[in-house]
Amino acid sequence: MSARRYRDDYGIPHLRADDHTSLAFAQGRVTAADRAWQLEVERHRSQGTSASFLGIEAVAWDSFARRARLDDTARRCHAALDPATAEWVGRYVDGVNDALAAGAARAPEFAATGLRPGRWQPWTPLALWLSHHVLFAGFGTKLWRDQVTRRLGPQGTGLFAADSQVTSGSNGWLLAADRTATGAALIAGDPHRFIEAPGIYQQIRLACPEYDVLGFAVPGIPGIPHFGHAGTVAWAITNAMADYQDGYAERLRRRGDRVEAYGPDGWRPADRHVEVIEVAGAEPVEVEVIETERGPLVAGGPDDDPAVTVSLRYPPRVLGELGFGVLPALLRARTVADIDTALHGWVEPVNVVLAADTAGGLLHRVAGRVPRRHRDNGLRVVPGWEARHAWQGWHDMPSVPVAEVAVMANDRGIAAGLGVEFAPPYRADRIRQLLDTTADWRAEQLASVHTDTHLAAAGPLLDLLATLDNLDSAAAGLRERLLAWDRRMAADSVDAATFADLRSAVTRRLAAHPALAALAALAALAEPAGYPEVFRPWLSLTARVGYAVTSLLHADLPGLDRTELLREALAEVAAAGDLRRWGERHRLLPWRALPDPAAPPGPQLSGDHDCVLATSSVPGVTDLCLRGPAARYVWDLARREDSRWVVPLGATGSGPHHDDQLPLWVNGDLITVTCDWERLTEEHDD
Repeated sequence: MSARRYRDDYGIPHLRADDHTSLAFAQGRVTAADRAWQLEVERHRSQGTSASFLGIEAVAWDSFARRARLDDTARRCHAALDPATAEWVGRYVDGVNDALAAGAARAPEFAATGLRPGRWQPWTPLALWLSHHVLFAGFGTKLWRDQVTRRLGPQGTGLFAADSQVTSGSNGWLLAADRTATGAALIAGDPHRFIEAPGIYQQIRLACPEYDVLGFAVPGIPGIPHFGHAGTVAWAITNAMADYQDGYAERLRRRGDRVEAYGPDGWRPADRHVEVIEVAGAEPVEVEVIETERGPLVAGGPDDDPAVTVSLRYPPRVLGELGFGVLPALLRARTVADIDTALHGWVEPVNVVLAADTAGGLLHRVAGRVPRRHRDNGLRVVPGWEARHAWQGWHDMPSVPVAEVAVMANDRGIAAGLGVEFAPPYRADRIRQLLDTTADWRAEQLASVHTDTHLAAAGPLLDLLATLDNLDSAAAGLRERLLAWDRRMAADSVDAATFADLRSAVTRRLAAHPALAALAALAALAEPAGYPEVFRPWLSLTARVGYAVTSLLHADLPGLDRTELLREALAEVAAAGDLRRWGERHRLLPWRALPDPAAPPGPQLSGDHDCVLATSSVPGVTDLCLRGPAARYVWDLARREDSRWVVPLGATGSGPHHDDQLPLWVNGDLITVTCDWERLTEEHDD
């Protein structure tokens, strides 16, 4: 038999095969068996057909996917694969197709929606990868900055400088041999994403005569791209917060059925066709797909103002490459030099990488493709008709030596020259502080870092609070309580919840301030009046204010009386007298393609956006946790079997293992990986 399938006590698949391509088939097959509904949702999202079974609410995404030409880009990138990688991806797809119908029979969502599993194409995994990451670089932030500049003038561009609420929150750290009890390196961390059900990361082990790797796969994608342990070498990533996508304002005109775009060389033909989105329970929706020489149009059209007519330029579309040839090379890596060499071919997303091997090799570098171009391209939407905004080659990816400790937390650091906005230093600084408490770390101790809830980001607001005077007794008492608070966002803390209330009260007042009135209408923009609905999360004034409260309170906003605003917010919170604990309101709310309105509230969580335990809500909007650690891991280079991992829900999309890791994840516990095949249970199709 060419492949055998085993599972541990949590249903995590361990696969053994006779060769590399048979293993790819087995990985595709087990993924389809475990995640059929998830795979089909993502396949439809990548090709812009999810509204055909999810209904009208999915039209906005489907329209974007078609206009951004995700599926077509995936086809191009697949056509450029080297033959060996194309064969490997193809065998994964064959495995998915082999088991998809059986997997769908066990997933109740298919019956609920009437969806029938379709057939995967050779390029489908590449399309899924694009769908997951096309908005990962903060393209929407450029739309936001552009509108801020238009409404408030150039002086307003920096008002909201803060980490992007959509893509930051990930942590990763490497401890060299001198800082561990075993004399071998440790790598640990937790990628931060929207928490999805089923989860975005799939724990898996892939073994054949060429390699034996365990780590986190992305369902629908072969291999182990971001977090893996191959025995002699291990690696992990965080989002580099690099700026590698551009938005171009486009001037378009119609010439009968044709469309022309005005560029640096005058009017030039644009590619144009019309597609139809089928919608469950509603009439079909026509989408005009237009692509200029700069990229596909994702907002506006020939009949709209250039201010909201924007094309998207992104590296895979320009290069016809995604870097999928890196994936089998990572599986075969034995040293950090192998990892380093493999990553030279990576394209998107742009990541900070940490790696270590059993020979003492260490790696800290950036991987991906970032174009060289005019500085303004990184700040906002730029005129497509000005030649100075064209791309001019590619940046070299930086790397730095590792001494004893390396930390990555989306902060300004190794990737500083490649981006515009980064996460504040709070998480990175706190991780370094915690790691400095001892020089003999063991794998089992690092969960204490994952779950740290100290919120240093509360300091600036509390410092301003300390300056208030002439308060009534209730407000004064509340102020003293908050100033004495230990600044830990613990689920059982009333003071943590009260701080969140104060932050939200300040946020709402700032968002309603007349100085920002010109921005208040942005969130209501929708086609055809402005930007498409898919970009609304980036255009929410309240959310933007919530993540930039400190800088806005210190900004020179006309008519802003900072002291009075704080006094009013404090009085509001004091009058409310809400004594609920933080966890009673800060509950997990995973994204589901098919929501269940009757589902009970999720578990209570500790943490906050700028804690190491980055369980993120949206200040001023909701205390529910929408984003957080989509996985946690500790890779031990001394003994791989001492490594640990966990995901928020479970290994499968349905059945007993769909959420059996949730209590562990909530408590900050980790599962010790199983490496001994004798301790696993072999699984057979019968």
